[in-house]
Amino acid sequence: ALRNLAVNDDNKVSIAAAGAISPLVELVKNGTDDANMAAAAALVNLARDADNRISIAAAGAIPPIVNLAKNGTGRAKEAAVRTLCNLALKDAENQVSIAAA
Repeated sequence: ALRNLAVNDDNKVSIAAAGAISPLVELVKNGTDDANMAAAAALVNLARDADNRISIAAAGAIPPIVNLAKNGTGRAKEAAVRTLCNLALKDAENQVSIAAA
């Protein structure tokens, strides 16, 4: 549901302002396979916003998302890679962090 809500630009801002990024990152780190995939899918859309990219990286999301891209289920890997693409978009610091992870 959050993934679908985060398609809308205003919702991206509202979801982040409501504090959803850290719990989503926690689900990527420690959730079940389904929770990993759902959290990464929500982060895909949230990471399309430049301010959210900063917040997602600051929440420590890059290492667990890289791990999910390497070791997750098929759908989780896809969502993780898409999230990493969005995080890297026009953000040199995130690009370096992704490469280092």
